[in-house]
Amino acid sequence: MKRFFKWLGALLGVAVLVLVVFVVNAIWFKPFSINVFYERVFMQYALDDPELLSSIRILEQFGLKFHQDDLTSESLARTEKLNKMVRDDLETLHRYGTSDMTPAEKTSYDVLDWFLTMQVEGQQWTYNNYPVNQMFGVQSSLPDFMVQIHQVNDEGDAADYVARLEKFDWKFDQVLEQLRYRENHGIVPPHFVVVKVLKEMRAFIDHPPEEHLLYTKLQEKLDKAGIPGDDQEPLLTDAAIAIRDHVYPAYQSLIGYFAALEPKATANNGIWALPDGDAYYAYLVRYHTTTDMTPEQVHQIGLSEVDRIQTQMDAILKSEGYTEGTVGQRMMALGKEERFLYPDTDAGREQILADYQSILDEVNAGLEPYFGVRPSAGVEVRRVPEFKEATAPGAYYQSPSLDGTRPGVFYANLRDVTETPRFGMRTLAYHEGIPGHHFQKAIQQEIKDVPTFRRLLGFTAFAEGWALYAERLAWELGFEDDPYDNLGRLQAELFRAVRLVVDTGIHYKRWSREEAIAYMESNTGMAHGDVVSEIERYFVMPGQALAYKVGMLKLLALREKAKTALGDDFDIRGFHDLILTGGDMPLDILEQRVDHWIAEQQRPDGRDSAAHS
Repeated sequence: MKRFFKWLGALLGVAVLVLVVFVVNAIWFKPFSINVFYERVFMQYALDDPELLSSIRILEQFGLKFHQDDLTSESLARTEKLNKMVRDDLETLHRYGTSDMTPAEKTSYDVLDWFLTMQVEGQQWTYNNYPVNQMFGVQSSLPDFMVQIHQVNDEGDAADYVARLEKFDWKFDQVLEQLRYRENHGIVPPHFVVVKVLKEMRAFIDHPPEEHLLYTKLQEKLDKAGIPGDDQEPLLTDAAIAIRDHVYPAYQSLIGYFAALEPKATANNGIWALPDGDAYYAYLVRYHTTTDMTPEQVHQIGLSEVDRIQTQMDAILKSEGYTEGTVGQRMMALGKEERFLYPDTDAGREQILADYQSILDEVNAGLEPYFGVRPSAGVEVRRVPEFKEATAPGAYYQSPSLDGTRPGVFYANLRDVTETPRFGMRTLAYHEGIPGHHFQKAIQQEIKDVPTFRRLLGFTAFAEGWALYAERLAWELGFEDDPYDNLGRLQAELFRAVRLVVDTGIHYKRWSREEAIAYMESNTGMAHGDVVSEIERYFVMPGQALAYKVGMLKLLALREKAKTALGDDFDIRGFHDLILTGGDMPLDILEQRVDHWIAEQQRPDGRDSAAHS
């Protein structure tokens, strides 16, 4: 027996040694398995980003909440650390051989290789951007994170909420460090950005702490969690103190900086005016479209698509009796007709949300023949938080949490009911919800047997291309048989085509803000306020808006390629499942995936490989 225990002890010792060697190898060296490397890469970035961990809720399902009282650092030191991590990870990835990989394994390798390679190339322009602007930044994203993402299910969660409030000034100081560094290197945002951010921030702190959004939302969370009033009182008192002593001073510091910056921000230029701006924009075109297209090529595609779509819209408008003026002028007049507008009241806005939900419920019930894979997570329609709606886009989508506690959310901006004509609502619901972003993102998060990064990494051309493809698909399937709904669809597609023209116009052809506004307004017929918000968005997110139309055109081309190759054997259900069950990826890699699927369908045994990620 003594010998047995001695043998068992030796065996356990060996096992522990093997485990230690494995862990040390996985953490500090090139892991033995590339799959271990993939997970290491993901955890490297996730564990360094407590706000990301709270957003995806990958740890809470295991009872782990160590990150929930912390905020993500925005320091210059962390920026440089992340840049080095990217370079090191790319070097390690390239040390793995690919000759023996399966197609699914090669896809994972290629996706990460593309992403890391582009990140490394872009590091030379790390600071050529505006981290605080009218679209996003700590001043709006951090309160939104506290309200929308930080969950309160017990008193400990509430204490963590307060702890995060107490770190606002810490995080804002780091953002100020970033802003001053950029200013010292000649990177100053456009004048309109400074003006709008100042207005936003001043309004945000124009309340007593007990009436502030961050206080009242905590109170709502406590009530929803069923925490008794006596237990709420000390938590709410601490929150009010944190808002007074940490949140408001943080905003006042940032307001002071932007107030001093305003006289220096005298122009509204594209990024061509930044150091090495032309080369940076060429890079962003490739990065966001995941293609090798040049700004000039994108611009010409945009002009061609504008002409094509306007020709279709002109025919429909004439058939409905609208014959005078340009397409843009007629659509603008159409959007002002009372029959297409909701009342400018709280009840009118509630009805908009209810009608969006009805549209989603209807289309969701009619997609069985066209999608074999459906997300298990649901989707809700909510209003864009009022504190950020003035500068927020017309709509956006927020992915579900990985633990199933938060559904997907389609946020609709209701700042101005004239920006929500009835004939455009179906298309927007299909884009942001079903079968658009909700199918795309929720299915991606639910993919099995792939590295974690494949479930979370996003590529704009794929994601937005799919959402725009979904708009057209819904029309093809008969969900927009009303001619005015079809006009709404075409106007949305025209809007994305116009984006190709104005984004390249601003940053490549050096158009002014006013030239870009005039072009979009005259060609789309969109409401003026909506157009201004969009054009100003492109100034602070250069190249991103190009991805929508480029991605859609690629998906349509790939579908046509598969149809031509397979003829009567083409299965639209299998095609959609193939696209969605691989997750986001660069368009060239997506084409390789489709080519592999076509080849498998053409084999005598013709098996469906959509499940092979």
